[in-house]
Amino acid sequence: MEISISPKLCALFPQMKVGIIRYRDIVVESSPQMIKGRLQLFQESLFFDLEEKNVTDLDGIKEWRQIFKKAGKDPNRYRHSAEALYRRVKKQNFLQSVNSSTDINNFFSLKYQIPLGIYDSNKIVGDIVLRLGEENEEYYGINGRSNSLHNLILLSDEQGPFGSPFVDSARSSVSEDTSNAVQVVFLRHSIAPSEAQEMIESLKTMFLQVHGGTAEIEIRGC
Repeated sequence: MEISISPKLCALFPQMKVGIIRYRDIVVESSPQMIKGRLQLFQESLFFDLEEKNVTDLDGIKEWRQIFKKAGKDPNRYRHSAEALYRRVKKQNFLQSVNSSTDINNFFSLKYQIPLGIYDSNKIVGDIVLRLGEENEEYYGINGRSNSLHNLILLSDEQGPFGSPFVDSARSSVSEDTSNAVQVVFLRHSIAPSEAQEMIESLKTMFLQVHGGTAEIEIRGC
């Protein structure tokens, strides 16, 4: 499975880059108490930090809003997934544990103020392309409804779109039946390569500690 960025997207965003982690032989299950507790405590800390701040003033949230706007998607109508998580925390509507994979994804998304996606590799067909959504493209998302993908940055395989920094599709979602997965970190365009590498390594280490298996990482840019 190769992952590439479309020339059209690179022309629009020359600094576009994503972190990619490929996992094999993992075990997804209910989160251990350590992960549940860490996610809860981090949300409580963020809640107090956000009392006198606007979510849209945070550097990572702001940068991804600007990316959505430049791509042609209204960031007030289509909030990237990290912003959506932060808005829940600000309302004290804290995220509840889903499973070990989703909980770690949410923790890192909150920590670094960026969208992350994790997908069941066995549900992906062929190579993956990061591109802009075309007119009339849509998919049924994990938010329980059909989502318009026009001008949205998305991930697509031979069967069509399956993920994005807005909301992922139900088709490729990770469950407790997942044994192989690919994780895509939608990095801030302004991040330094060394900082991005450190972040991806940290995410891989935590994920493997909980899920076992093996992993390979790479950072793919324009």
